[in-house]
Amino acid sequence: MGGMEQETIVAISTPAGRGGIGVVRLSGPQAREIVAPLVRLRHPLAAGHARFAELMDLSGGAKTTADPSGMTNNKTGTDEAERETEPRVLDEAVVTLFAAPNSYTGEDVVEIAAHGAPVLLEYIVRQCCAGGARLAEPGEFTQRAFLAGRIDLTQAEAVHDLIGSVTLEQARVAARQMGGALAKTVAPVKAELVGLIAEMEAGIDFAEDDIDVMPSHHIASQIAAIRTPLVALERSFAYGRVVREGFRMAIVGRPNAGKSSLFNRLVERDRAIVTAAPGTTRDTVSERVSMEGIPVELIDTAGLREGTDEAERMGIARSREAMAEADVVLLVVDATVGISQEDRAVLEQGASGGSSVLVAWNKSDLVAEVRGSRFAVRGSESGDREVQTISTSALTGEGIGELRAAIVGAVAGGDGGLRESAMLTSLRQHQAVEQAISGLGAAQVAVDAATPHEMLLLDLYESLRGLDALTGATTSEDVLQLIFSRFCIGK
Repeated sequence: MGGMEQETIVAISTPAGRGGIGVVRLSGPQAREIVAPLVRLRHPLAAGHARFAELMDLSGGAKTTADPSGMTNNKTGTDEAERETEPRVLDEAVVTLFAAPNSYTGEDVVEIAAHGAPVLLEYIVRQCCAGGARLAEPGEFTQRAFLAGRIDLTQAEAVHDLIGSVTLEQARVAARQMGGALAKTVAPVKAELVGLIAEMEAGIDFAEDDIDVMPSHHIASQIAAIRTPLVALERSFAYGRVVREGFRMAIVGRPNAGKSSLFNRLVERDRAIVTAAPGTTRDTVSERVSMEGIPVELIDTAGLREGTDEAERMGIARSREAMAEADVVLLVVDATVGISQEDRAVLEQGASGGSSVLVAWNKSDLVAEVRGSRFAVRGSESGDREVQTISTSALTGEGIGELRAAIVGAVAGGDGGLRESAMLTSLRQHQAVEQAISGLGAAQVAVDAATPHEMLLLDLYESLRGLDALTGATTSEDVLQLIFSRFCIGK
């Protein structure tokens, strides 16, 4: 990383394709000097100010000179031959300087906003490379921001999440993380842990100076106080993960139960073909929707029964595959017929595969009362668990809102109230907090066993390493490379 700090990097920061505006970004110690010959400014560059400029065509003309302010010198001579060798104006642009250390990367950053023709943006990048810059690697601008201490690792990950957002709720969560919500939540916990370690170290190292060794009950109470907010934070991963990644839901059931009609209701358009004839759906049909700001892939499946021909049997096989891969299995039951043993077998198959299971008691508008709407199925890891049942009518729309809430709750648990708080959104973050909690748990066991403080401190340091890994204070080079390589170039 040491050599990287001395290089100036350049990349197109706007999406590929044509647009009204395209932005080329440079970062590094030579950013101003590299840009200077490429633009003719009406006013010198100034930090935090946008300057109108003319983009010069250096591909065939003579180069202009630049003064130390970064402003291109205009030729004032009257010699006709000299004027003919001056570069021609290729485009109009806006150039903005963000001076170190008050920039995104902590280095000098120059952004050139020109018209978004790919050939123009590529020309700017080529000229910058000819002037001494090199092409940026994916995520290198954000990586430099992290290495400069401008952001921590949770904020860097949030940049990637914000760019990849497909729902407004995802963008809101990523924006809070970019603002340091997670780091601010962890900071006081980490400070308490560091204080406990320091106090215990002092009791060991300076015992001869009459510094008392901390009593066990005091250590235990502090460990408990540190552990409580971390446990609450760890639980937020269930909701944070589905907000960030979304989930899949398979809609299954017997023919003519109303699966496709319910699918269309959830999608809010006629995506699947619906007829009165049983077995209309012969293959899986999928659609991505947003439920409470969470992206969900809905999969409508063929009716589960003994297939009457090869095509239907293949469709039913795909239905079972979709059910096995889904995070949520929604069994649609015809309320006028009731639940059968085959339906219960489907629920148990979904539960045994680790999926959350729900029942939509459909066609509820055709019955006076829904009976037997609560029952349990056997899961893979525990005993019987109750299945939530929602009365719905795909025809009238009754119960659809309640069904949407139940679907999200099936994967997010009761943590939907975390919308305005910090939460863990990636497996890396979750593992780091788990490491911190595990270290505290081991320390508590050591306290109960009257283990010497020197050994107990090893567990506390293990917990501290987990918190450091969360924000990136002790993250290895390989982990950093993996995280930033997922970014697009120019970010």
